[in-house]
Amino acid sequence: MAQNIKKKIKKQRNLSYLQKDFDAFREELVLYARQHYPDKIYDFSESSLAGLFVDIAAHVGDSLSYYLDHQFNELFLDTAIENENVERLVRLAGIDIRGPSPSSVEVKIEMTIPASLSNGEYIPDPSYLPVVKSSSVFSANNGTEFELLDDVDFAKTDVEGKYLYKIEDSFVNSDGTVDSFIISRNGVCSSAKSETETFIIDNNFIPFRTITISNPDVTEIISVVNTDGDEYYQVDSLTQDTVFKRYDNNRQDSDLVPNRLKIIPAPRRFVAIRSSETGQTTVRFGSGREEVFDEDIIPDPSLHAIQLYGDRKTFSTITIDPNNFLKTGTLGMSPRDTTITINYRYGGSLSDNVPAGEISNVKVLRTTFGSSVPFNIAGNIRDSVAVVNNRSSVGGEDEPTLQELKLAAVLGKNSQGRIVTREDLISRTYTMPANLGRVYRASVRDNPNNPLAAQLFIISRDVDNQLILSPDTLKENLSLYLSAYRLISDAIDIVDAPIVNYGIEYVITVKAGYRNDQVVQAVNSEIKEFLKIENIQLDQPIIISEVENIILNVLGVQSILSLKFKNLNGVVNGNLYSTYKYAIQRNIDRGMIFPPRGGIFEIKFPNDDIKGSVG
Repeated sequence: MAQNIKKKIKKQRNLSYLQKDFDAFREELVLYARQHYPDKIYDFSESSLAGLFVDIAAHVGDSLSYYLDHQFNELFLDTAIENENVERLVRLAGIDIRGPSPSSVEVKIEMTIPASLSNGEYIPDPSYLPVVKSSSVFSANNGTEFELLDDVDFAKTDVEGKYLYKIEDSFVNSDGTVDSFIISRNGVCSSAKSETETFIIDNNFIPFRTITISNPDVTEIISVVNTDGDEYYQVDSLTQDTVFKRYDNNRQDSDLVPNRLKIIPAPRRFVAIRSSETGQTTVRFGSGREEVFDEDIIPDPSLHAIQLYGDRKTFSTITIDPNNFLKTGTLGMSPRDTTITINYRYGGSLSDNVPAGEISNVKVLRTTFGSSVPFNIAGNIRDSVAVVNNRSSVGGEDEPTLQELKLAAVLGKNSQGRIVTREDLISRTYTMPANLGRVYRASVRDNPNNPLAAQLFIISRDVDNQLILSPDTLKENLSLYLSAYRLISDAIDIVDAPIVNYGIEYVITVKAGYRNDQVVQAVNSEIKEFLKIENIQLDQPIIISEVENIILNVLGVQSILSLKFKNLNGVVNGNLYSTYKYAIQRNIDRGMIFPPRGGIFEIKFPNDDIKGSVG
């Protein structure tokens, strides 16, 4: 008995589990060897054999400790750094990974229509009015192409029977009769390109079948149809078995409500999953088989009940394969032995935003005329078509970075598909589908006039990376998108964020041995990088001490004699700024310059707005 106790005591070792790096592991291993093997190992120098073994063991421990910490960090959204893990965590938070957003713009389409006499008055001949079809393509002077999203029917009338087109001008003959009219209607275009792909599906049944679209950066899947003409509908998840479908409104209020929504069942459905690494979109279908009834897969328990006298709750054991639940139509149907045709739009970037008046070329024109219109007249009308954008196109944005996706996921992971908090509202705003446009910055404030309403301030960017007011189309799309997630008692007012353009003037002293012009140029460059618009948010104040610190850290700067911030608005030295006037000096508090409510500061022309000198 004494010998067994002695053996147990001998096996006990003084071990420590607090080491995390190479040096700590090596020190602990050497201490362990000296303590338990003092008469066998003496030399632990780097050139000794014992030192080699200790270094190898410490290296293994250091590596295992590093990868253990790394794998643990990859489990959380705040600390994950690998793209694949960040993408997975973002999806688990309920955030769709969007690609680059196309630019959208309203264009005016003009054409010359022969005149006709009606009730003693010359009007554009109604029989010659065409329909400019969607997928017509117009291009800007820089080569950016814009595609018409919906048909523009020049023969369409309002509820009172008046034509919706606008008469721009007329051509009068020498005898005073009107020869023709120039009429116009507006249409919405997008810089996303349309494409159609077909996929041959074999006769093998594959649950959750997936197909990958070849073009990257898909912004919208227009339709998915099989050989029999059956349509597959896009849903947020395969458990969603109904969808909203848009129809033209033919009622008397069509001028106020152009479309109607109808809820329809969607037994054939799919989800679209985009990879942030490759940019490609994968379409995943359901797991059900159209030719098999669910009753054939999952038996009805009532058919197997044993009818016993006095005990109707007893029934025989039913053997059900759990895999059969994946073959039911609960998650939608999987296509088999057919051809899938996918019509979609793809592409978009910040550079797709073009200024007003740039879209003036008709590249592809698709029209339909009445059967009674002669070919020569239809050809003349088509040749007269002109297009122009009276406003700049907006909404185009580059693909969100992983850091932006992480921020949206942190804000939206607790929303559970609804808007309750401010974070939920901002998250939904930033994750609006790319084909509807992209908000560059957003901020939420309480509505001072309505305790149940919130004010959502938004701002957009143009092609020059400068801030502009968001267009009305983007606001309308955002309003419709948010209405599906807000609580019934809440109200959201979407308003423009005030843009405060400003300039910086400073005077510094330079250390001996440095050139004044080089130091001033270096300071301007550092301020420009620090205050670039990518680093600025709505409602973010300017901390004066941070700007001073940027200046003082430039090599060669000895001291700051003066530092001034001034508001720039209207036209200054040939540069066009925001019209918003703001008294910067009156809004300095505790060393910070606060913007107006929901506003944002912007150095619009940094090369002209940042001025430095040496005193």
